[in-house]
Amino acid sequence: MRPHTGPDDWREANRARWDERVPLHLESDHYDHEGFRRTRDAIRPFEAAEVGEVTGRSLLHLQCHFGQDTLSWLHRGASRVVGLDFSEPAVDAARGTAAELGHDTDRASFVAADVYDAAEAVPDDSYDIVYTGIGALNWLPDVVRWAETAASLVAPGGFLYLAEFHPLCDALDDTTGSRVVHDYFSRDAWVEETSGTYTDFDAPTVHNRAVEWQHPIGDVVSAVAATGLRIEFLHEHDMTLFQRFGALERGDDGFYRLPADRPRVPLMYSLKATRPA
Repeated sequence: MRPHTGPDDWREANRARWDERVPLHLESDHYDHEGFRRTRDAIRPFEAAEVGEVTGRSLLHLQCHFGQDTLSWLHRGASRVVGLDFSEPAVDAARGTAAELGHDTDRASFVAADVYDAAEAVPDDSYDIVYTGIGALNWLPDVVRWAETAASLVAPGGFLYLAEFHPLCDALDDTTGSRVVHDYFSRDAWVEETSGTYTDFDAPTVHNRAVEWQHPIGDVVSAVAATGLRIEFLHEHDMTLFQRFGALERGDDGFYRLPADRPRVPLMYSLKATRPA
């Protein structure tokens, strides 16, 4: 597997971008943080079905942003949750929300660290569930190192669960999602200077440089399988969480899909891999 290429300051550039966008996301309709304080649940139905019962199990959320999904799993019955993110403002916000909802650090703790350093940064050696995704892998240049790190934290009898945007989307045109305009197998970083954010494209922002990578499905599955975890499933989904392409239509369930008269392509995928007891 040829290594990915990119600028040396990718981590610093991306951290500055995410740090600036935390308050914008907290105030956005997209995350509806006020509503989350009431419902205490932001998990998508397909994730709940695929992850299954979490009652009494410990859960680690890698690249957790400001912790809505992390805390949702706690409210769904997890015995203990830990969230990790490289953005200090995001982790501070997550800690504040956890405290506001009445959770002490024995039940919900958040750590500011690089995901590649997770094994040394999190408080426990292993977890029943390691959960991650929804716009996470594209910020990492080395998916093999990511898989090794995530797998090292899965307890015997536990599993890794990943839900992510499908890399095919990165190869398609932004308007219709019907034409291949980029190389699906590219190893080069995507470096962009784009103001605003996915919750408010018109928001005035200063730190606008983003460095991202695409990881073909085969690379992700192979990286996870090489760790010794057993792949239980790889599911591809015809819906996504936001207006990725101009042609997408929002359904009554809140997901975005291609129009009914268009051939479908995968817009998201999910993967579960277990460690034998």
